[in-house]
Amino acid sequence: MTADATYWPDELFDDLDRTGPVPLYFQVSSRLEDAIHSGAIPAGARLENEIAIAGRLGLSRPTIRRAIQNVVDKGLLVRRRGVGTQVVQGTVTRQVELTSLYEDLKNAHHEPGTRVLTHDVRPATEAVADAFSIPVGTDIVFIRRQRSTDTVPVAVLENYLPLEFASITTEQLEQRGLYQILRARGVTIRIAKQKIGARRAHNDEAELLDVEHNSPVLTMERVAFDNSGAAIEYGQHCYRPDMYSFETTLVAK
Repeated sequence: MTADATYWPDELFDDLDRTGPVPLYFQVSSRLEDAIHSGAIPAGARLENEIAIAGRLGLSRPTIRRAIQNVVDKGLLVRRRGVGTQVVQGTVTRQVELTSLYEDLKNAHHEPGTRVLTHDVRPATEAVADAFSIPVGTDIVFIRRQRSTDTVPVAVLENYLPLEFASITTEQLEQRGLYQILRARGVTIRIAKQKIGARRAHNDEAELLDVEHNSPVLTMERVAFDNSGAAIEYGQHCYRPDMYSFETTLVAK
């Protein structure tokens, strides 16, 4: 299947019950969902457009639209601008623990990709200065990256580092995870304060994540500390909710 090819397995829909009590849209969505779960429609496959599918099955376009939307709502399909309706590559579930997104993707057998958007030294804002307990305006390293999984955008990562890490190169950031790079420089990250939330995508985030303008995104803010107790990294990240989730275990006292 080429990058421009569309996919629709006619054989899965040959025996639709057109006179029974089960609505046709529900029959189509159920079979579509089963086909995705079984791998009959593979991850990354792009479906034909609604008009073409309606013609193939002899159904109305509103019926097909409702069936596909059912599967989109379950997180198995995603509508991508300029691409169409596509089977998701698989949601990345992240344990709420001290790991990097790069490591999480590798551990989940996904291929991480990185595009460095910004890599410079700039004065610390009040929020950044507070995170590092330094005066406002102190020079700080700023890195902004777009992270993808199997070529699909999943996150926009903004990280601040002490000036001693200004020698980290763009090439290193494209090839490795930030925590890997820090560990290679002798940094031991022991503890972090983390806050998870949600908001609307703003500025260029919708374009970078390939979602609609003002779509909801997951957010994570983290300050990580080394074994001496010094703040070593401050991150402000946002994630596509259809491609990413956080998971934690709660224990009763």
